[in-house]
Amino acid sequence: MASKLKPGWLKQPKDINAFSPAIWPRDAKRNASGELELGGVAVSELTSQFGTPLYVIDEDEFRARALSVKNALQDAAKKIGTTAKVYYAGKVFLSGAVVKWVDELGLNVDVASAGELALVLASGVDPKRIGLHGNNKSLTEIGRAVSAGVGAIVVDSEIEIERIAAAAGAQEKVQPVRIRVNTGVHAHTHEFLATGREDQKFGIAIDDVPTLVAKIRESSNLEFLGLHSHIGSQIFSVDGFVEAAKRLVRLHAELLKGGKVPELNMGGGFGINYTEADNAPDIAQFAEQIADAVAAACAEHGIKVPKLAFEPGRAIAGTPGVTLYTVGTIKDVSLEAGVRKYVSIDGGMSDNLRTALYQADYTVRLASRVSSVDPALVRVVGRHCESGDVVVRDDYLPGDVSNGDTLVVAATGAYCFSLSSNYNYLTRPPVVSVRSGKARLIVRGETEADLFDRDVELHDKFATPNKDSQ
Repeated sequence: MASKLKPGWLKQPKDINAFSPAIWPRDAKRNASGELELGGVAVSELTSQFGTPLYVIDEDEFRARALSVKNALQDAAKKIGTTAKVYYAGKVFLSGAVVKWVDELGLNVDVASAGELALVLASGVDPKRIGLHGNNKSLTEIGRAVSAGVGAIVVDSEIEIERIAAAAGAQEKVQPVRIRVNTGVHAHTHEFLATGREDQKFGIAIDDVPTLVAKIRESSNLEFLGLHSHIGSQIFSVDGFVEAAKRLVRLHAELLKGGKVPELNMGGGFGINYTEADNAPDIAQFAEQIADAVAAACAEHGIKVPKLAFEPGRAIAGTPGVTLYTVGTIKDVSLEAGVRKYVSIDGGMSDNLRTALYQADYTVRLASRVSSVDPALVRVVGRHCESGDVVVRDDYLPGDVSNGDTLVVAATGAYCFSLSSNYNYLTRPPVVSVRSGKARLIVRGETEADLFDRDVELHDKFATPNKDSQ
């Protein structure tokens, strides 16, 4: 009966205790006691030291994926006679440690706000290797970016041209800029993740670009780098990138008639596996197909292949991150189609909003032990006062899942920490990196004192005493 409740894509796992390398960090494994180890660190050690919920990042997995993606994109560019800048899309997950990792590996960093910019600058990244995005950049953000000397600001509307030029002029600087083009390409992804469609807030229509590029070229304080495109996120098919390349190169060729256009930024959005039903692209193959499409379009228009740029994020950070939770209440809910087991955890939509926001699917496993009991169809839900507070809509766990068990949810390294909140006044969890059998705290978890710190009425009552005044 329970099978009538499950979606068609969900298959009962052959081994409910196994961790597929297509979804989990490659060194995720069970130790002799049956509990999960990540980066050589047992789950029990992590939970006893840091509690739950807990974000965990496998540093070796993160570094390996960052390097693999970077090399794939740069190798593909080299094969068509050009080079590629690779930006880590910081919006997926930023911390001082993560920025240090990508910086050491030679990736640039893409930011989308003054806060993200400040964090990356504070982490020691060369400003010339930073790109600033945003559909509504404030005058302050633009001024800070120009002052810092960022390598590129992505123009998202006509008024930004005037604002960036004014800020650069006031500081007697020349600011490099790109124009974000709304190509009209419809990527095959969730509606909210498809950012290249005509009816949405990002970018400038193709027909309007030549006029705005001419305006940029008229300013002595602006340098036009080229076009930028981002057709969406969590994309599995290369077709959208190929079509975007055709449209962008056609426009690129037209703009060359009026001056230099050194770069072409194809954006990011490469998908990853969240469940066994997903079939994420091979990044090297994807990169070659995109590069070949650019080269073919350039040959068609009789122009030189420009320098390329890409902005992967999820493809780097997604799989290396997992989230640990402790099981609380369990309810078997009888429905006309069968029985659904609701497993409540000590986190929820405040630490993973993607399920509620995008109807995203995730994989969950029992992390603290193995079980020989038959799998049961479950829905893993949070502790918030929302019926939509679901973390894993549909998956299997051993039928004996119990209060106090530790669960682990896969592929939470992208957009979970970034979208976290204090809904219901829950504190945001800490972030820990694991590597070579050691765990390291990289983002401290919040306390109730942190929550009340900005509350004017409660600040003094909960503020930490100053040691110097004692």
